[in-house]
Amino acid sequence: MAQFSHLDESGKVRMVDVTEKAITVRTARACGRVKALPETLALIQTEKIAKGNPLEVARIAGILAAKNTAALIPLCHPLGLTHVDVRCELTKEGIELEATATAEGKTGVEMEALTAVAVAALTIYDMCKAVDREMAIPMSDLWRSPEGAPGITCGTTQAIFDLNVDFSKILAASSPLGRLGLHLFR
Repeated sequence: MAQFSHLDESGKVRMVDVTEKAITVRTARACGRVKALPETLALIQTEKIAKGNPLEVARIAGILAAKNTAALIPLCHPLGLTHVDVRCELTKEGIELEATATAEGKTGVEMEALTAVAVAALTIYDMCKAVDREMAIPMSDLWRSPEGAPGITCGTTQAIFDLNVDFSKILAASSPLGRLGLHLFR
């Protein structure tokens, strides 16, 4: 089994040292989806969501999130991204999301692509929750170029967000978050 690279010899958390790694072009693509009711999708398509166009706002939010990933994920290296693209497409079941991140650097851009998709999905949820309490964000998929090599390999990250989870069971009364009253369910 592979060892966690974010732990030192004594088991303390650390940022991975990439000083000796070569600078290569790194690309990652993450895909996600937001399941929504047909009525919600019709409102989005006819631009009748009260807060505005959720697809365009989600696209911009995803790009901004990718650029700020290192500020959100504590041990993530700050990267000079050379390109970020976020796409949102209506389907019969919901909204398909795809984010691509590229950088020339010593470490990958998987976290940036995943963060872009996650924030884009959460933005759509936020903008549409008033009309659709059944929306769900079931999973995100990740494709990346390994060590900057040409080509794409596929991996899957299951259930990054599932807003149908009953968080009240997770956030017990003794939890600091539970005491603050953090609830994502209806």
